[in-house]
Amino acid sequence: MAPTLIDLTHPVTTGMPVYPGDPEVALRPALTTAGAGVNVLSLHLGSQSGTHVDAPYHVDVTWPTLDGLPLELFTGPAVVADLRGLEPRSAVTADQLSGALDRLTPGTILLLATGWPRHWGTDPYLAHPWLTPEAAEAIVAAGVRTVGVDALSIDPTPDPVPGDPAVAALLADLADEHDPAAGEPTLAAHRILLGTPGGGVIAENLTDLTPLLDAQAAGLPIEVSLFPLRLVAADGAPVRAVARLG
Repeated sequence: MAPTLIDLTHPVTTGMPVYPGDPEVALRPALTTAGAGVNVLSLHLGSQSGTHVDAPYHVDVTWPTLDGLPLELFTGPAVVADLRGLEPRSAVTADQLSGALDRLTPGTILLLATGWPRHWGTDPYLAHPWLTPEAAEAIVAAGVRTVGVDALSIDPTPDPVPGDPAVAALLADLADEHDPAAGEPTLAAHRILLGTPGGGVIAENLTDLTPLLDAQAAGLPIEVSLFPLRLVAADGAPVRAVARLG
């Protein structure tokens, strides 16, 4: 049987969801066949738009930029952790990853399947599960340098709606993970995964990983490619994420 290719990339469209505060995405014709004889699209987007990867530089200016990372970090065999069914804003612990951690070897890409793509384009998309620091440390200890998730972030995303009691409770729970001077989350899981020796990679906003879970249950090998745009000195870039099953 021929291998199956699965596109794990959200389409890039005007007004697509972005992380709160990131640049909005806009596509418009720059040239048209009617006026210039060719069609050329003008793109306005951020480095973290849509399905993308984070480089270590995303959270620390002394860490490697995107173009300083080896291509091997963006492709390889993958193991998928089934985290579907978790409640909104659930903290994912190392124990919840134990089944996947047992199958990991150095160089493997770990994918986190939360089921959150079902909320794409709606407010609940911001209330995704997130990795605890202990879970991130367990992943690094397994020799993994590349992690992908089918949600907006591997760290919690505060809801921009003022006065949301769920957000107030979340921020209270995370008090120890905030920088008192800046008043901002420290992105603990990002720092642990991206700060591995030589640098790590995080892919976010992958699409539904159910086909990969089915393939894994059937014993099929899974390979993933997460190659980014070659942006110079960048914190990250959009990717065309593709899985090869079988």
